[in-house]
Amino acid sequence: MVALYILVGLVLGGAGGFFAAQKMAVRKGEGILEKATQEAEAIKRDKMLQAKERFLELKENHEKEVRQREVKINEASSRLRDSQNDFNRQQEEVSRAEKEAKRLEEVLQRRLEANEKRAEDLEKMHRQQVEKLESLSGVTADEAKTQIMEAMRAEARTEAASFVQNTLEEAKLTANNEARKVVIQTIQRIATEQASENAVSVFHIDNDDVKGRIIGREGRNIRALEEATGVQIIVDDTPEAIILSCFDSVRREIARLSLHRLVQDGRIHPARIEEVVEKIRKQIEDEIVELGKRTTIELGIHGLHPELIRMVGRMKYRSSYGQNLLQHSREVAKLSAVMASELGLNPKVAKRAGLLHDIGKVPFEETDVPHALLGMQMAEKYGEKPDVCNAIGAHHDEIEMTSLISPIVQVCDAISGARPGARRMQAESYMQRLKDLEEVAMGFKGVSKAFAIHAGRELRVMVESDRVTDAEASSIAFDISQKIQNEMTYPGQVRVTVIREMRAVSVAK
Repeated sequence: MVALYILVGLVLGGAGGFFAAQKMAVRKGEGILEKATQEAEAIKRDKMLQAKERFLELKENHEKEVRQREVKINEASSRLRDSQNDFNRQQEEVSRAEKEAKRLEEVLQRRLEANEKRAEDLEKMHRQQVEKLESLSGVTADEAKTQIMEAMRAEARTEAASFVQNTLEEAKLTANNEARKVVIQTIQRIATEQASENAVSVFHIDNDDVKGRIIGREGRNIRALEEATGVQIIVDDTPEAIILSCFDSVRREIARLSLHRLVQDGRIHPARIEEVVEKIRKQIEDEIVELGKRTTIELGIHGLHPELIRMVGRMKYRSSYGQNLLQHSREVAKLSAVMASELGLNPKVAKRAGLLHDIGKVPFEETDVPHALLGMQMAEKYGEKPDVCNAIGAHHDEIEMTSLISPIVQVCDAISGARPGARRMQAESYMQRLKDLEEVAMGFKGVSKAFAIHAGRELRVMVESDRVTDAEASSIAFDISQKIQNEMTYPGQVRVTVIREMRAVSVAK
């Protein structure tokens, strides 16, 4: 830039111009240098300020970290001091406890020694007193004991005679009740045997051509009927007869009536079978209610709750140790009424209790509660009187009897039923085993129906096709067989058959 000014001076004015241009260039250079110096100073000040701010920031962060560390150190020190104080306090407590235990041990030892010394002194004093008494009375201690015992025996004889006299007088006052108890205990030894039902029904047909229609193409009709009713249908060479086999008499009756209606109608196919079975099932429920009402009317029992009437009707399709439960309950009701009349009690209450004493055997849901207690709970639930409820719950001595109606029902139950040892326990346990088989299968997810057939040798399980796949069906069959094998006792083998069926239904309008 300075050279440019000099060149301009030479061009414009020669030597004079040269010196003028030189001065101008010097002044201009000094201005540029001064400006550069000022800018440098400004930059220096900025850098110094930035460095100072950075330093202050770093210093503040450092101080903050130092304070935080000091706080943590103080907290740790405080916890350490607290722990040390707790430890010292615990040591002091242990030391005090040891000192106290040692002091107590010394006190107990001194007391024990004092007691031993006192016992020796007492024994010595006792011997001295006995010797003194013997010398004064002229009788030894053994002789004195004998005399005292003789006096006590005489006094006891007198008191016993007085007690016997009082007891006899009290017995005369309560002779009527005692006589009733004697009569009841005597009757309780009497029992009669009842004929047992079997687990097979026979359906008669006009000719053997009907058998083929019942079986259907490739056996689809008979399979649909077995699946819908849970009854094994045996079609063999028996002329004009089809065998229905099932431990549940309700299922057998539904299957028998369904077959009768299907044969009369002539249309036998799976869809029609399911429709008829459902209608017959509802019809049986209505008949159960009607039968319960008819039974209560015949026995002169009024005011029963509708649910209790329904349970009475269901007794027709249950058996108790091989004896029809409804017939058994009717007999107990009549016997209870007769006996209550003879003993001067209310025959209506006794008849009511006798009819309802076994309602615990026909629950709507299976339970582990004994049937006597379950029946008592149902009677209480549906508003029966306390005497009736107690008679139901106490007829197997599972609760205490609180009225004379209770032993009457117990006695009449024994009269109507078979005595222990004479009842057919095998049939009852067999039916219970089949029920247990079905309950095991129903406990698995996706199972809709389960039927024990072939005398418990096979368990057919129907699963829902939309919830169970083919692979899962195989797994369910294996799991059920393993559960039966591990949890149940049974003779021979049990075959588990899981059936998964897909149905597509559409309606043309």
